[in-house]
Amino acid sequence: MLQELSDTLEVWKHDPGISMVVLRGAGERGFCAGGDIKDFHRAVTTDSHRDFVDLLSLEFDLDATIATYPKPLLTLAHGLCMGGGIGLASHAAIRIATPESSYAMPEVRIGYSPDVGGTHLMALAPGHLGEYLCLTASTFSGVDAVELGFADMLVSEEKFEDVLDTLPDFDGMDAVDIAAGLEVLFGSFASSSLMAAQPWIDAAFSAPTLEAILERLDSMTHSAAAEAAAQMRANCPTSMECALQAVRAARAEDHLRGALDRELRLAEYLMHRSDLAEGIRAQVIDKDRNPAWAPDSIQGVDLAAITAVVADPS
Repeated sequence: MLQELSDTLEVWKHDPGISMVVLRGAGERGFCAGGDIKDFHRAVTTDSHRDFVDLLSLEFDLDATIATYPKPLLTLAHGLCMGGGIGLASHAAIRIATPESSYAMPEVRIGYSPDVGGTHLMALAPGHLGEYLCLTASTFSGVDAVELGFADMLVSEEKFEDVLDTLPDFDGMDAVDIAAGLEVLFGSFASSSLMAAQPWIDAAFSAPTLEAILERLDSMTHSAAAEAAAQMRANCPTSMECALQAVRAARAEDHLRGALDRELRLAEYLMHRSDLAEGIRAQVIDKDRNPAWAPDSIQGVDLAAITAVVADPS
């Protein structure tokens, strides 16, 4: 799929008969991800790491192509939009979600770290919502996606065909004007519950370290903070440190290609650790939901090694 999309976009880029591209998830599940998870497990348990690094490199290059495409590229995200699905849907020039769309970057649950440019998007989210979503692996709605910067507008799925029928009317216009016109014609509005929680999220997740974040969450009295702390304690400690450093490095740099390159380095680092195979086993294969992380606490994480991978492209 990745190769076919890459080849097709390259051909269409130079085709004068094509003025606009629409990317839409097939079926009811939308831009979901996880179809390669078992292959990921096979790669890291059979010493085929390079094969999967090459696959990720192809995927990340496609995400960068979508982000820089010279013709207006519109994505219609309904249903699930998670992991690699976000890479396809959320870097386009015109990004439409439905109120019921369900987004997430849940990689820390399986011993991995957000990729496909997800750390760049999380870094650009308001305040420290990006750290919260990456470290807890929480799901967020299409409504939240617009507020966070993962989508540009909300359109009900029932109107998707109307959107497609209207696109010829925008032929020759640039992406900004197309987006503005579509929002006037089809856009809807809803309040984000996640944005309402930003004050306590920022108070906790602005802390400098994982340990300090947990300390702040533990000191808070309301149930949402306790739930966030519980989610973090169930996730892979090494993966959370990778995610935290990657999001903050992406915020400082504010460059998608740099974020993708950093994510690929972290992917190679995590592939050679036992946590990734164990996390996929526990969450996807055996589904016992009881991974044995190594180390099993944030105090045991090799901070220096992760900092070196995040900082050094060599």
